[in-house]
Amino acid sequence: MDLDLVEVAPEARPPVCRIMNFTKFKYEAQQRAKESRKKATNIIVKEMKYRPKIGSGDFETKTRKVAQFLTEGHKVKVTIMFRGREMQHPELGRRILDRVAAEVVNVGKVEIMAKQDGRNMTMVLGPDKKAQDMVKAQEKKASEAAAAAEHAEERMDAIMADATPEAPELVGISADGHTAQEAQEVETVEAAEEVEIAEAVEEVLEAEAEIELEAEIEAVAEIEVVAEIQEVIEEAENEAEPAVVGEAN
Repeated sequence: MDLDLVEVAPEARPPVCRIMNFTKFKYEAQQRAKESRKKATNIIVKEMKYRPKIGSGDFETKTRKVAQFLTEGHKVKVTIMFRGREMQHPELGRRILDRVAAEVVNVGKVEIMAKQDGRNMTMVLGPDKKAQDMVKAQEKKASEAAAAAEHAEERMDAIMADATPEAPELVGISADGHTAQEAQEVETVEAAEEVEIAEAVEEVLEAEAEIELEAEIEAVAEIEVVAEIQEVIEEAENEAEPAVVGEAN
C-alpha cells in the first residue's frame, strides 16, 4: 500500500495527521478550490456619469441604465462631473444624486454616500435583493389579478350568452294591420301604378315634343314662303324699270 502520513491540521494542538494517499489528497483539494471559484460571484462595478445641468431626457435614459445594472446584480458608481464655476454649487450635484437614489429605490440602495472627489462627486449604489423580490412579487400578484379578472369577464359573457333566449319567428304585421303577404301585394300594386303613371307622363312628353317639332317645321315653311315672295317682287320690280338710252345733257 502506497500511503503517506499527512498533516491535515497543522494549527491544531496537537496537530492532526492522517495516513492517506497524498497525491489523491492534493488532487481533491485542487478540485474543491476550483469548484469554490466557480461558485464565487464576480461583482463588477459599473459607472454612470451625470452633469449638473443634465436634461430631463438624458437623466431618465441614464437612470434606466443604472436600474438595469442593479437588476443584473452589479454595483454602480454614479459620478457628477463639475466644470468651471459649477464647482461653486455642489448642491446641484447632490440633488441629482438624491434623485437617482430615489428613482432606483425598488432595485438598489446606497452603499457609499455622496462625497466630493476633486472636480467630481461620487456615490455608490448596490443591488437590493429584498426590494427586487418585493417588486417581482407585486408584479406577479398584479398579473394574476389581471388574469383572474379577464377569466371572470369571459365566464360572465358566456353566462349572459347562454341566458339570452332566442327570438321566436313572428308573422310580420305592418302598422296598418296588414300581414306580410298583404303588405307585399299592396306594394306590388303600388309599383304597377307608379309604372303606369310614368308611362303616361312619358307619352305626354312625347306628344308635346311632336307638337313643338311641327310648330318649328311650320315656322320654317313660312320663312321659306316669305323669302320666295320677296324674290318674286324683286324680279317684277326689275322688269318694270325702263331701259336707260343715254345720259341727260
